[in-house]
Amino acid sequence: MPAISLEKFIKKGASPVLIEIINAMDTSITIQDADYRILLGDDDQRLLGGYPVELSGQVIGWVSGGDKAPSVASLLTYLAGKELEKKTLGRETLDKYKEINLLYNISERIAASLELKEVARLIIEVARRSIKASNASVMLINEETERLEIIAAFGKENDEKTILMTGDGIAGTILLSGNAEIINDVLSDPRYIEGANNVKSMICAPLKTKDRSIGVLNMSSNEPVFYTAADLKLLTTLASQAASAIENAILHKKKLKEERIKSNLERYVASQIVDIIMEAKGDISLDSEMKNIAILFSDIRNFTATCESLAPKEIVGYLNEYFTQMVDVIFTHEGTVNKFVGDMIVALFGAPAHLSNNERQAVQAAIEMQKRINSTPDSWIREHFNTGIGINSGEVVVGNIGSPQHMDYTAIGDEVNIASRLQAIAKGGQILVSRNVFDTTKEFFKFNSMGKVKVKGKKRSIEPFEVLY
Repeated sequence: MPAISLEKFIKKGASPVLIEIINAMDTSITIQDADYRILLGDDDQRLLGGYPVELSGQVIGWVSGGDKAPSVASLLTYLAGKELEKKTLGRETLDKYKEINLLYNISERIAASLELKEVARLIIEVARRSIKASNASVMLINEETERLEIIAAFGKENDEKTILMTGDGIAGTILLSGNAEIINDVLSDPRYIEGANNVKSMICAPLKTKDRSIGVLNMSSNEPVFYTAADLKLLTTLASQAASAIENAILHKKKLKEERIKSNLERYVASQIVDIIMEAKGDISLDSEMKNIAILFSDIRNFTATCESLAPKEIVGYLNEYFTQMVDVIFTHEGTVNKFVGDMIVALFGAPAHLSNNERQAVQAAIEMQKRINSTPDSWIREHFNTGIGINSGEVVVGNIGSPQHMDYTAIGDEVNIASRLQAIAKGGQILVSRNVFDTTKEFFKFNSMGKVKVKGKKRSIEPFEVLY
């Protein structure tokens, strides 16, 4: 609370008014401060005692001399009270301005940072400017271990760190309660767990988001300090700012991690499967089920003989470029790359994600695959990668198949075998489809019937149709 000096008050503002009032009273009045130094009146009128001038329960001066002295003392008490109110209001306005300016500046700085430890460090830096402390820390709850872990701190470094579980100690209790607290006598608090720092006073606020507390912001002193409600209010406001910024930083970190995982997974697993894995809340379920899908097999004719003259590194380079182009086409038409077997590609249309036009998407993908090979900038691939494609459709079993240690999402059934046989008899640059695919897509593409064909492993003949493109 701002102090009022009766001497300054009288000399700067009240003296002319008082003199005028005293003159009007036509009496001798002496005004002294609390130490009996004369502020108004004659020196030979110094007296010990008189009528007190009080402010907030404390005597700040004395008035003596005649029967009007009590009235003058009351007037001075009233005027001093008004002056105190004005000063208090001014100080509160200034403090509020400083607080708003502080919060505005910290908001700008933490909004510009998405690095978790940097945000925590900025919060501590700002808190130290306004609240006296020997130590400060930002602690976050580790959801896996349920421990409060320090992510940023100021003060004495200790080799031994106090380990707090959720609900342990003052900080752990405040985390659960969600209520900020002042503990000016830490040693007498039964919740206090003694650590390496000899803490005497402490102020602690939870880092609260919309639905939970994610940690705590601590300020403490190794010497006794009387923290105030104003300190608590400021720390709570800073904690609110910190919680929002820290949550954003955590979400950003998780997003980057998920994107990195997804990018790596998509190099080995179909993108639709990756999406299911990333979006799963609990155990991932891709249980086997009967599904009507289209199956595409693609294989390079005479690949082994073609690559005999090439070094292994060159073969891999050409294959990677080829697969990159083919996978891009399959994904564009909402297909799932089921597997690579040497130079062969197996793709599914309609699993795991449902498609309303499995056969049509598969045929369009096959046409674009052949055209992409013919238009690739690499002349060696254009000249040597003559690809045969076979497509069939029907009901097959799709889902996770394998052991608990390793599983593949794949398709099993006779319709898969027929697609494989169609690919086997297709010539380089040719696309062969089954009767099922032809009947479904004949309005959209041109075909050439090849009649009945006997294929390996099938008792009955199949009727392939060549796609004209």
